[in-house]
Amino acid sequence: MEIEGAVVREESGPFEIETLTIDDPQPGEVLARIVGVGLCHTDIAVRERYYPTPLPAVLGHEGSGVVEAVGEGVTKVESGDRVVLTFDYDGSCRNCRKGDMAYCDDFFEHNFAGRRVSDGSTPIHNDGNEVSGMFFGQSSFATHSLANERNVVPVEEDVPLELLGPLGCGIQTGAGAVINTLDPQAASSIVVFGTGSVGLSAVMAADLKGCTDIVAVDLMKSRREKALDLGATYAIDPDAADDTIDAIHDHLGGGADYSVETTANTNVLRQAVDCLRQNADCAVVGAPPLGTEVNLDVNNVLFGRNVKGVIEGNSIPDLFIPDLIDLYRAGKFPFDELVTYYDFEDIEQAVEEQEAGEVVKPILQVSEP
Repeated sequence: MEIEGAVVREESGPFEIETLTIDDPQPGEVLARIVGVGLCHTDIAVRERYYPTPLPAVLGHEGSGVVEAVGEGVTKVESGDRVVLTFDYDGSCRNCRKGDMAYCDDFFEHNFAGRRVSDGSTPIHNDGNEVSGMFFGQSSFATHSLANERNVVPVEEDVPLELLGPLGCGIQTGAGAVINTLDPQAASSIVVFGTGSVGLSAVMAADLKGCTDIVAVDLMKSRREKALDLGATYAIDPDAADDTIDAIHDHLGGGADYSVETTANTNVLRQAVDCLRQNADCAVVGAPPLGTEVNLDVNNVLFGRNVKGVIEGNSIPDLFIPDLIDLYRAGKFPFDELVTYYDFEDIEQAVEEQEAGEVVKPILQVSEP
């Protein structure tokens, strides 16, 4: 069938809306009409070639929509169901069998190859020419997306479907880093470095978990203010502080119990470790280019400072995404305050305004719910 998709054809090139064709679902696949799709830093990172997804490609990996068809053997959803699309995984490796889908042995192939892992094919073409069409098992910068049964999550009808796509990646990453990985104790302290959509989700999660000192560190005044609105108790401008670590220690009366690094800046990662007290934990979620290395003081780490990389919030999407929706319904996780909506054809404007820091989480509205 014919669809419209935003295609990037070269390094740093624009997203251009093109008419494409998409396959019917194969066994185990689900065809969804996309209603909304979030714009994530990872989409831009792939466009800039930080990760080698083959171009041309339809990117997008925070889709929400309505199931239109299912392939043979699919039982999880049926036509008409509302779904959030999330990351893909093989479901059979040791980590997946343990419930650690975010650490699937073949995570990279399932999410960055842009192809079906089973046979290397792509479901999207332009005049017979291949276009990578399985980015994160969905390629949802399009009017329609093919996903796998395992990476679609059914959702109820009482929440705005166009809002929910970012739960599939960015929002669950920040919230899950705190709730699932750090699991902070009530009355503890936490420092969140970078308050974009991932960092702000971490701030809201820390507030939910009962942290009494929640420090937000960001260069942008508007984002520091938003963090304070959403639960942060203190905000630091690194440009205004003589030393960010000293400012954190002075405010907390010592090191922090927990930290979250979202910026993908190695100097900031060093700060996220150095700001901790002894026997404390840092969650690393910021994703720099492949091969990036960081310098840490080994003796600082030796005294019990733990550094934990976190993919996709260490979540089981079928459980965690509905939990986040329940918290949203209850008014305890207002992630809608992060969102600015754009028409699908205004994707380049959304990219520009996100990169300029004018918006936190753009969502492209592709079709009616």
